[in-house]
Amino acid sequence: MLPTDEQEAVVSAVRGGGALKVKAYAGAGKTSTLRLAAEARGRARGLYLAFNKDIATDAARKFPSNTRCRTVHSIAYGATRPEITRKLKSPVEPPHQLALRYGLGPMRLPTSIGKDLELSGSQVARMVMDGAARFCRSAQPEPLAWHIPVEPIIKEDEVEHLREALLPFVRRLWQEYCDPAAASAITHDVYVKLWQRSRPTIGADFILFDEAQDADGLMLSVLRAQPSQVIYVGDPYQQIYEWRGAINAMEHIKAPERALTESFRFGPAIAQLASRVLRLMDEEVPVRGQDHIESRILHDSTPGHDRFDAILCRKNATVLTHLASGVGRGDRVAVRANVDELKAFADGAERLMRGERIGYPASLALFETWDEVQEYAESFAGRDLKPLVTLIDSEGVDYLRLILSRVAPETEADYIVSTVHRAKGLEWGRVHLAGDFKFKTNDEGDLSMSPEEMRLLYVAMSRAKHVLDISEIRRDLYTMFRDAGV
Repeated sequence: MLPTDEQEAVVSAVRGGGALKVKAYAGAGKTSTLRLAAEARGRARGLYLAFNKDIATDAARKFPSNTRCRTVHSIAYGATRPEITRKLKSPVEPPHQLALRYGLGPMRLPTSIGKDLELSGSQVARMVMDGAARFCRSAQPEPLAWHIPVEPIIKEDEVEHLREALLPFVRRLWQEYCDPAAASAITHDVYVKLWQRSRPTIGADFILFDEAQDADGLMLSVLRAQPSQVIYVGDPYQQIYEWRGAINAMEHIKAPERALTESFRFGPAIAQLASRVLRLMDEEVPVRGQDHIESRILHDSTPGHDRFDAILCRKNATVLTHLASGVGRGDRVAVRANVDELKAFADGAERLMRGERIGYPASLALFETWDEVQEYAESFAGRDLKPLVTLIDSEGVDYLRLILSRVAPETEADYIVSTVHRAKGLEWGRVHLAGDFKFKTNDEGDLSMSPEEMRLLYVAMSRAKHVLDISEIRRDLYTMFRDAGV
């Protein structure tokens, strides 16, 4: 395939030296472009950095011999003392044990919805552990109060006090991670943080950093300090991992920019719809599809009658309802979602029906009885839970557990039901979008979406190659386009 003008521009910029930022839309051939860039550097030593091993292994088969393909974790692991990395094999301390050891007890906190949130000692310990984990993905040299994640429903005036109270425990836990003599098990993020704090110099003349929009503050700080040429490649509109520390590096990087806007994944119809979503995010440059690829938008269909390769959902709960519908029809359904959380929902519902209070999953933690869950599911705020609540009320919790046991391997499935987060980086011929994307009414009375939700929708749309079914969100989607003038 001959390089496009956009690809040639990227290769020319890489050949010229210096940092470079490449904005690559969905399916825009970034891997082939980076391969051409690596080839253009001749005998220079290159490093392609990926976020997971599978991507790095696949890239190694495509890139020239002058470019190593590694993950960040593999480089950091090799640079970390064995007495630290051996702690990866230590027994993981459960939250309740940490709570006992640190003397962390239950807490009762006021929320913005008028109910107190009761946290067990184990849940408080989990906040401490999550705070340490978020610190490990940040650029800061020491844990800070804001690293501690707090449920958004807790009243704002309580949040700062809570974080300050827990910060000494986060710092204590971090010191235990760093102590070879301490029994505390570590995660992979710990040795990456230690590597970052050592101010490493990466042995390469040029670095190709893929999926840059998903970088956390830690990785961005490492790359900024490198003397070598760094090429950051990503799509700022596919940044959907803020909840785990990603900061959308594409917006923070100060470097000359080139763009890959021609997608080789889909045809004009899908490209035009995705471009309207981009315009909602103030992006004036549209994504372009391929004229020779036939693609179409379905505005009226029914999953189960119209066959799809993938059904993409915003929430785990919606994945479960589509799984139940498919299993009920006798379909072989694969699932890409947090199955453990779905099982926890079934367990939590059963305990609420017995009148027990629960702390997990978060979607049920505020309720004292199943009746309260049923009432909430009938409200606008609780509409995401309604299909799942209806399923439990009509079929029972045991049925929920049964369908989770019927999940098929992807290689044997008729189709996949996935959350959008688990679908990122993948593509299918025929994609159906579930109806759980969150629209809201803004101050002017127009229908809109939060920026995070728009990016999620854009990622979901751009997974389709030939058919994109938007029937479940069609009315709200086109009303939002009309209200925004796009």
